[in-house]
Amino acid sequence: MAQVTRMSKLMIKTLRDDPADAEVLSHKLLVRAGYVRRTAAGVWSWLPLGLKVLSNVERIVREEMDAVGAQEVLLPALLPKEPYEATGRWEEYGAELFRLKDRRGADYLLGPTHEEIFTQLVKDQCSSYKDLPVILYQIQTKYRDEARPRAGVLRGREFLMKDSYSFDTADEGLAESYALHRAAYQKIFERLGLDYRICAATAGAMGGSKSEEFLAPAAAGEDTFADCPNCDYAANTEAITYPLKPVDADGVPAVEELDTPDTPTIETLAAHLGVEASETLKNLLVKVDGEIVAIGVPGDREVDMDKVEAHFAPAAVELVTAEDFEGRDDLVRGYVGPQGLEKVTYLADPRIAPGTSWITGANKEGKHAKNVVAGRDFEVDGYVDVVVVQEGDPCPSCGTGLKLDRAIEIGHIFQLGRKYADAFQLDVLGQNGKPVRVTMGSYGIGVSRAVAALAEQSADDKGLCWAAEVAPADVHVVAAGKAAQIELALEVSELLKEKGLRVLVDDRAGVSPGVKFTDAELIGVPKILVAGRRTAEGIVELKDRRTGEREELLVAEAVARLAG
Repeated sequence: MAQVTRMSKLMIKTLRDDPADAEVLSHKLLVRAGYVRRTAAGVWSWLPLGLKVLSNVERIVREEMDAVGAQEVLLPALLPKEPYEATGRWEEYGAELFRLKDRRGADYLLGPTHEEIFTQLVKDQCSSYKDLPVILYQIQTKYRDEARPRAGVLRGREFLMKDSYSFDTADEGLAESYALHRAAYQKIFERLGLDYRICAATAGAMGGSKSEEFLAPAAAGEDTFADCPNCDYAANTEAITYPLKPVDADGVPAVEELDTPDTPTIETLAAHLGVEASETLKNLLVKVDGEIVAIGVPGDREVDMDKVEAHFAPAAVELVTAEDFEGRDDLVRGYVGPQGLEKVTYLADPRIAPGTSWITGANKEGKHAKNVVAGRDFEVDGYVDVVVVQEGDPCPSCGTGLKLDRAIEIGHIFQLGRKYADAFQLDVLGQNGKPVRVTMGSYGIGVSRAVAALAEQSADDKGLCWAAEVAPADVHVVAAGKAAQIELALEVSELLKEKGLRVLVDDRAGVSPGVKFTDAELIGVPKILVAGRRTAEGIVELKDRRTGEREELLVAEAVARLAG
């Protein structure tokens, strides 16, 4: 909507210095430019300019969701415990869930996501195949009790999210709904001006089968993704898996025990024997709901605990301590090997394939064993890809060395299938008159997080630099300071408003031109129009915030240029 916002009346306080607690660029700049203010740890207030940007992101999301036939609803954020108990997520979410009781002692939660409630809604409203397919969505505040809320609005305990859900009677319909969302998300992020990648992902606590993330590359990102320079493969490193490739071990000699005193680590073992760490087998011990499980990986690789936790979810996973070895003759700290482990479940990375030979612990103090062959000298109870992916690891698709980068998760889409429909017995009457179990998809976009991602990707050393569709205004008119300049700036602003443009005008009296110019660059509106030294001639300066290009124009020319 065309309007003129006067900075002389706007509640805004810009800062010259970064906030003391700010770690990432978006946090620094959104606070300095007067877009947000901290209310509590992980809880933020959106100020007038910030709310304009947030609302623009919401508008774009709504337009593209409406374009695929989705219907908007608004469900409560305060939710009863029972639906989440029915799916097991009351416990699965653990400490991340905000739990509370009402005055009668009944349990409630603040919604982290709404699969359960949407499923119940459709069960109540839809009874026949004629009612489906349907896509419902909302843009609503979500709550997760992050252990370490950080990075401003990038990772808060309260955040704005678009979550949508598709309901179909057949798997083919789910695939179509999923494809609709995938295409809609591409349009949304392109309109927002975000650089993004679509990456294979894990489903986590959401459940379901196929899952993809939309990641925005940024140094502040908490996700690491792999990108193949040779093919179109891209995946969150947590989702990368490799096939099991057995080898022939016929020529490997029998197991040989070695004296290896004072070698409880892979580094000390490799140095003592004069071998590469990649020739050794590292055995990590963890407790899964209190039961010890061993996980084998090559000695030169680190274990990705996020992958381990995802594999065992919703069970609690923790590392063993010295106390866990007490009274266990089968476990020798620093010298554990998979051969002879009878009371412990043994999982292994696919690199520990049948036929591969290793140097590993001999289950005796100060001793290791070599020529220990998987499948011959020990059995693997299950394979799970749990190593930390490294730069240069082969692409699972074509074998080319992968490139790794940090990124911000801005969207996630899931084919949930019937997990939630089964929990609530969501059936509709089919064409043949028999009940049909509904299949679902779940699709999320971090609306408030997208604002931070945009700031991370587009800001420069002067400040924010918004894309036109999300900026708080189309033009930032700056009056250098004198009365005549302020008068011209206000006149130009009204002319621009008449052309349908949103205008932010700096008409503040008593503020130096230097401060105004600095604020304009910090605030980041794409076009800056300055009423300065040639005001008496009716000439203004037009500046492109992104490129820095400047041009002097007559007022009428400037208005026509901006309106065009």
